[in-house]
Amino acid sequence: MEDHGVSRNTVRLALGELVNEGLVTRTPRRGTVVRDRRPLLIYPQRELEPQSRGELREAFAYAVAQEGREPSQYIEVLTVSPVEEIASRLELADGELAVVRRRLRFVDGQPYNTNDSYFPRDLVADSEIARPGDIARGANRVLEELGHAQVRVVDDIWARMPNQEEAERLQLELGTPVMVYVRVGYDGADMPVRVAVSVLPADKHLIRYELDGR
Repeated sequence: MEDHGVSRNTVRLALGELVNEGLVTRTPRRGTVVRDRRPLLIYPQRELEPQSRGELREAFAYAVAQEGREPSQYIEVLTVSPVEEIASRLELADGELAVVRRRLRFVDGQPYNTNDSYFPRDLVADSEIARPGDIARGANRVLEELGHAQVRVVDDIWARMPNQEEAERLQLELGTPVMVYVRVGYDGADMPVRVAVSVLPADKHLIRYELDGR
């Protein structure tokens, strides 16, 4: 008020706008605090890059570690009848089941994004993908070992406001939009073998594509 010569109500309204834009937070006994904005840089095109056989590298953990930060995740593995959108992307017949690995991912102890990866159950039922726990070398390597290496992917990315479950799981501040990132992976026979659905808070992620026209 003193610095800008405005009324208390004007300051209150301005701070409300900053809260809605996700730039500041209001915390009891702490007041209004500028949010920590350190987005995680993601290179989607690097997920399928060849890895040396001696290297164990799950894409998310690798990206976080490259920035000198600490990755962790909570994993839930289920056999489900997928919703129509997922079933159609996996080209599943009526009644066919999928295995989903639902992950809530953390960076430095803070929830950063969710990733739900769906696989045809008949393809992965006897593999690590269908069992609880982390796969240190990544599910992509397991698919390769099963004879279904992903050689082509199709990405869809759009933005929206989060639903209540997403806001609670990701501890989102009011007014924070999310990016929905859906990747469908195909093997050499052009069969879809994986649908990965990620929900990424917009203030915590930067997606960067590098395209080489040579």
